[in-house]
Amino acid sequence: MGCCVSTSSRSTCSSKSNGDTVSPSCLEIGFCGQKRTRRTFSDHVISLHHLPSLPSRIFSNGKSRGSCIFTQQGRKGINQDAMIVWEDFMSEDMIFCGVFDGHGPHGHLVARKVRDALPLKLLSFLHSSESKRNGSGKTCFKGNVKSDSVEFEKDCSTEDKMNSMWREAFMKAYKAMDKELRSHPNLDCFCSGSTAVTIVKQVVEEHHFTVMIGSNLFMGYIGDSRAIMGSKDSNDSLVAIQLTVDLKPDLPREAERIKRCKGRVFALQDEPEVPRVWLPFDDAPGLAMARAFGDFCLKEYGVISIPEFSHRQLTDRDQFIVLASDGVWDVLSNEEVVEIVSSAPTRSSAARILVDSAAREWKLKYPTSKMDDCAVVCLFLDGKMDSESDYDEQGFSSATIQSNHSGNPIESDDGQKSEPSLQRNFTVRSSEENETNGALTVDVEDGTSSADDQNWSGLEGVTRVNSLVQLPRFSEERPNS
Repeated sequence: MGCCVSTSSRSTCSSKSNGDTVSPSCLEIGFCGQKRTRRTFSDHVISLHHLPSLPSRIFSNGKSRGSCIFTQQGRKGINQDAMIVWEDFMSEDMIFCGVFDGHGPHGHLVARKVRDALPLKLLSFLHSSESKRNGSGKTCFKGNVKSDSVEFEKDCSTEDKMNSMWREAFMKAYKAMDKELRSHPNLDCFCSGSTAVTIVKQVVEEHHFTVMIGSNLFMGYIGDSRAIMGSKDSNDSLVAIQLTVDLKPDLPREAERIKRCKGRVFALQDEPEVPRVWLPFDDAPGLAMARAFGDFCLKEYGVISIPEFSHRQLTDRDQFIVLASDGVWDVLSNEEVVEIVSSAPTRSSAARILVDSAAREWKLKYPTSKMDDCAVVCLFLDGKMDSESDYDEQGFSSATIQSNHSGNPIESDDGQKSEPSLQRNFTVRSSEENETNGALTVDVEDGTSSADDQNWSGLEGVTRVNSLVQLPRFSEERPNS
């Protein structure tokens, strides 16, 4: 009997939008030989053409059944952060969460485009894996399963096959997302881009064929947005566990790749704690991360969009997950974030209180600097929220809204509407204004990350205040190498 993986024991899932009941395909990765009733994937995609009206998908300040999200504009111009929580993602037992931090003149548009398109691409590739499994009878995911960067070993264990499937889907979805941005007719991503930290929480219910029982967490990420988890240790004390690694240019493997591709990695004299990526023939653009969507001016010189992927089995000791852009991590440690979220008076206010705390720290620690945008997703792993939301009391809608906290106009991903594509206001602090924490080094292996024991600061001394120093200035003739 072939071994397969199930994401759910349910055969159908439903979602109400504008008063109508929609029954999208659950895309359940089922057990071999098990028959399920479901609509086609094309039916599911058609139902997703009205993404903003899906009640299970929130992307602006508010809350859902088991999460809350909040973003606040900094003091550099338009808010370039984006976030999403999508419950009932593929079925009723799956949740997709993501935070995206844009940079460059069109960074806000890139971040929003990735927020909307990347989950759909992940759905598509998961469906493709399921179709291959259905076409191969009772043997699923057999042979050499290849992704863009990893060849997976032949292994019959359910866990390895599930990891292979999810890794494959994340790798392909990220590659397709970057390809779409490169060819987008109305969105210039040459000197603009976005980070991404994305997770899918999957509940595997007990079944007589099921090998793995419990909840699984699948993560894919690029750039320096970060995910952490609050979990209880053996003494029932709440501790912070870092789930992702900030992919900075000075990480040994990242720096080696960039230099091998003729890119340069160095820090400016007035911000020595901030390594940046530079073109080989010009001191631009100074990107403060090693992986990103977009930024095609640097894609030939070592900056990539291939995500790090990891999988974690959740336990009943794991309490909540926090995803946030670097505006939070620049001023707050992992432990401080866990403490703030756990001590929030209500769960539905946790994301807002965390952003407020980060804003206060910016003012206290760096009063002469311009605060960065902050975006936070708090996912409570038991799926429970408060009976009453203080968001509603303060006028924040718990439903999907079209304008963000900063009062920005309705979002446009094609750049054709009247919303200006503003470049961030760049601020560079002097070395006297910086407080340095000892630098750490991590060797990040290809395709996987072991981040549990890493406590990387999003800033390594809280010095970075922007992702790009300047835009490339291409001369008529490039110097011969």
